[in-house]
Amino acid sequence: MRLNYAIVFVSDMQRSVAFYRDMFGLALRFESTHWSEFNMEGATLALHLADPADEADFDSERPTAGYCRPGFGVPDLRAFHKRMLERGVACLQEPSEVAGSLVAQYADPDGLSISVGQYPAPHSETPVS
Repeated sequence: MRLNYAIVFVSDMQRSVAFYRDMFGLALRFESTHWSEFNMEGATLALHLADPADEADFDSERPTAGYCRPGFGVPDLRAFHKRMLERGVACLQEPSEVAGSLVAQYADPDGLSISVGQYPAPHSETPVS
């Protein structure tokens, strides 16, 4: 099983599109005032304009901005982390080993926690003679 899409509810579409496009470097597929999509390897990241917090009905299924927790994978987390810091992205957790994987967390403009892990290194197998 793999992730096909993740929907992130945002308070400001233009600001969030700019963040994911310019800071994270994702390829924008489609943009509108209420729905935007980014191409990911084998999945789609969608941004959906959320109800303003003061108008949201917290007993309903209508999420407010900052709802979701996407996880991304990169081949070199330390290089990615350096780039995020250079771009002024808030780091919530420095790259560290979690259950055998290198993982870090960053905040988007609405304070959403985004997990980023490093792809596992390819196994080099020595042939048995």
